[in-house]
Amino acid sequence: MATLLTELGLYSYESYLRAFEQWVQNKQSSSINASQALTEYTKLNWARTQRLHKTISLNPELVKAVEKIRHHYTWLVLTETWCGDSAQNLPVIAKIAKLNTDKIKLFILLRDENPELMNSYLTNGAKAIPKMIAIDETLGKEAFIWGPRPLPAQALLLDWKKNPDGKSWDDFEKDLHGWYAKDKTATLQTEFMELLSKLD
Repeated sequence: MATLLTELGLYSYESYLRAFEQWVQNKQSSSINASQALTEYTKLNWARTQRLHKTISLNPELVKAVEKIRHHYTWLVLTETWCGDSAQNLPVIAKIAKLNTDKIKLFILLRDENPELMNSYLTNGAKAIPKMIAIDETLGKEAFIWGPRPLPAQALLLDWKKNPDGKSWDDFEKDLHGWYAKDKTATLQTEFMELLSKLD
């Protein structure tokens, strides 16, 4: 795994945020396929990210679970700045990882700069992000995968895809982010508690 990591363009969460802010200031996005739409999404997601940094409250049971982790882990998150689901989830994942920096090393990778890795972790054949891969460095194996969004949010997307003519993408996006607002990261935290409870 160490060899693989040296070949990837890795960001710490802090360096990713610095790059994110720079892209916003330069009216750009992280994507190699630049467009006005992706730039606007990046600006919106920066605001979402900053808001979450101020409002995330972690479940005490999740905090205990993270503090009890015994092995050393590398958490890799594939993402892009234009991804709305990432803006709703990555700040929470980063806060979880920060609870135990002795045992958890979090790295951010841009999806489009790492096609081989992304292609190994497709969701129903799609390059859906964010996608997190947890590597148990103590045992030298993959521990778990999470993403691209909490299961109820994924269900919303799948339901919309069954009948996309019934609702525009913009209206679906409003519904999706409305779900995130009501959920207040609770489902994501529960999913991580379940994943961490299964670790060695």
